[in-house]
Amino acid sequence: MKFLHTMVRARDLNETLDFYCHTLGLIEVRRHESEAGRFTLVFLAAPDDVNAAKADQSPLIEITWNWDPEDYDGGRNFGHLAYRVDNIYALCQRLMDNGVEINRPPRDGYMAFVRSPDGISIELLQSGDALPPQEPWASMENTGTW
Repeated sequence: MKFLHTMVRARDLNETLDFYCHTLGLIEVRRHESEAGRFTLVFLAAPDDVNAAKADQSPLIEITWNWDPEDYDGGRNFGHLAYRVDNIYALCQRLMDNGVEINRPPRDGYMAFVRSPDGISIELLQSGDALPPQEPWASMENTGTW
């Protein structure tokens, strides 16, 4: 398992990036905009981690800006922790066997979400290509929020 990033939602992307980059000193290493999903993702690294981050060897801060205004209450502005895993199905099964609810099952063989006992959302991403869809995951519905 490899730690990837921590996601934080931004109300105002420019204001948020000014704080993290100009004031705090982090550096933007990549950006993804989704017209269909109406969001922008900006990945930031500490100055000493920039080269490692560009080579996918260092954890990042993911700033998520949803283009449609939204009030983030109840901790919703903190998004999730993310980990790359060797076998998403095996890990999800182990989690379920230990009483953890799979909030977003890995139907696509690539991504799942669970919550810690404290309600922190954790994203699990399959290392490499997605695994072929398989049951019970392929037909499992989302539960709760993630």
